[in-house]
Amino acid sequence: MKTKTDHGWVQKMEKMHPYQTIVYLGMVGSGLIFLFLTIAFLSSFYPQNNLEGYQLPTPFWLSTFVLVASSFLINRLIHFYHKGRPYHLERFLWVIFSLGLLFTALQFWGWSDLNQQGIDFAGIPSGSYLFVLTGIHILHLLGVLIFVIVLLWEVHQSVLDPVKDLVFITNPFVKMKLKLFITYWHFVDFIWLLLFILFSIAF
Repeated sequence: MKTKTDHGWVQKMEKMHPYQTIVYLGMVGSGLIFLFLTIAFLSSFYPQNNLEGYQLPTPFWLSTFVLVASSFLINRLIHFYHKGRPYHLERFLWVIFSLGLLFTALQFWGWSDLNQQGIDFAGIPSGSYLFVLTGIHILHLLGVLIFVIVLLWEVHQSVLDPVKDLVFITNPFVKMKLKLFITYWHFVDFIWLLLFILFSIAF
């Protein structure tokens, strides 16, 4: 027998836009993947910590600051949308996109630093899981950056055409996409912060 709570969840799912359903289910699925890999990463330390004596790459620290900064800035997108400022919205999207690319570049630099220390994908188990975790995280971020490109194209069209600008600002579907983008960006940021804390402890 189904409870009222069960019916409430079903009704909420039915009212969701397909984009919302895909994003939320994607977050749950991604969270489970990172959880299982994290457990495997922690298990690789027994009976001995294979990363002891190595140093956490400086680029990982820098990339953390970049991603945290982007999370503070990204909240401004909804503000510019509500104020009807597509030009400022476009500029901030470019800033977010650039910070995402910078984070990715710093991650590759971090991988190079690990290789110089003697940690590679085919080496010690802990190092292998570290590469897998950071690599999957980069793939998630690249997926979000593709979404940024789509948003940039839509916003740019509204900047060029006053009619499209009016439709863009008054379209609830656009607002929903912006909110989904912000939510998923924070999710990617949160995952990295957890991984970074884990890596810091491991080293």
